[in-house]
Amino acid sequence: MPAPVVVILGPTAAGKSALAVALAQRFAGEVVSADAFAVYRGMDVGTAKPSAAEQQDIPHHLISVLDPADRCDAQRWLELAEQAITGIRARGHLPIVAGGTPLYVKALLEGLSAGAPRDPAVRGALEARYDREGGPALFAELQRVDPIYAADRHPNDKRRLVRALEVHALTGQPYSSFHTTDGVRRTDITPLLIGLEWPREVIYARIDARAAAMFSQGLVDEVRSLADRLSPEAAQAVGYKEVLAHLRGEHDLARALTLVQQKSRNLAKHQMTWYRGWSDIHWVPGDADDLVERAAALAQTLIP
Repeated sequence: MPAPVVVILGPTAAGKSALAVALAQRFAGEVVSADAFAVYRGMDVGTAKPSAAEQQDIPHHLISVLDPADRCDAQRWLELAEQAITGIRARGHLPIVAGGTPLYVKALLEGLSAGAPRDPAVRGALEARYDREGGPALFAELQRVDPIYAADRHPNDKRRLVRALEVHALTGQPYSSFHTTDGVRRTDITPLLIGLEWPREVIYARIDARAAAMFSQGLVDEVRSLADRLSPEAAQAVGYKEVLAHLRGEHDLARALTLVQQKSRNLAKHQMTWYRGWSDIHWVPGDADDLVERAAALAQTLIP
């Protein structure tokens, strides 16, 4: 039989982790993080990882499993997630996936495609353009042909900009479309998608407050301690990128906070853009007094 999997979705700061823990307590579940940066050890404050007490009370997976100098992408995360979910099911427990990286969740729901083509000549020409015209020029082109992939990239990320434009040049299709099977769901799992929705002004206030709390909880010291061993991917995480620029003297601490708040709000908009394309999300108000009861009633439909 297909394996039941609960998936908690929503913008950053929506309360996904707390709801996942509450459901895990209710249904003998275990939580699988779908956060692109929570996988890294030491990146704790800036990724709002579940507290030590929460992780001790309820088993959590894919949190602090990789060195920050390591690389992680959708394929690697999916391999780790599959292993975790298999183990959870073997223990007779309910897998509850919670996280804010839509591409990773999409990969779990649909699987990954065989991959996009490669052409050394096309790639070489694009690399020469990058060196000649600069990253911003190629980034602007990527934003035009593949805004979904560009949303998670940076003009200085030469390797990924070149790869994405290489694929578009060869196929006429956006690189982001090659990451999954493009809407065709897997048949070996039965997912229940629960989305946490908030009024925009409320979620933005929550985002701003959480960013401020991260700074007061030691984000700058955390980034300083990791600065010389962050992989290119990890260094692009919201919060870390802006603090790294502050530590290089590019702006003061107040500006760093403002940028983190702004980038986090942008991230929330990006996440919701993804989710609007998924018609089977059961949306629940994030501030509902009976939030856990509503979510539990939905999850109960998965339980034999």
